[in-house]
Amino acid sequence: MKALASGYGQVVIHRETPWASITFSGTRHTLSLSFSGSTAVEAAELMIAELPDHEFSFPGQLVADAQVLAVDHALLPEPVLRVEVELLLLQDA
Repeated sequence: MKALASGYGQVVIHRETPWASITFSGTRHTLSLSFSGSTAVEAAELMIAELPDHEFSFPGQLVADAQVLAVDHALLPEPVLRVEVELLLLQDA
């Protein structure tokens, strides 16, 4: 995720919950990231645009879904963007 955000952004919250269907099992990851400063906010906006189609590489896992759940901007005292994303990772059999 950090590479997708060009090295900017700090993970503020990470929640992991088990996920399963009849044929697959894996985990759902919810991350809240904070980007401070104009350059970091620009990197976050690019990450938001690219996230749904990004080709992730996690050994032994497939990313079945990646989505942005929420975005919050603040301008003062400096530009800050907070984004919440969710990834569904499935075990690669």
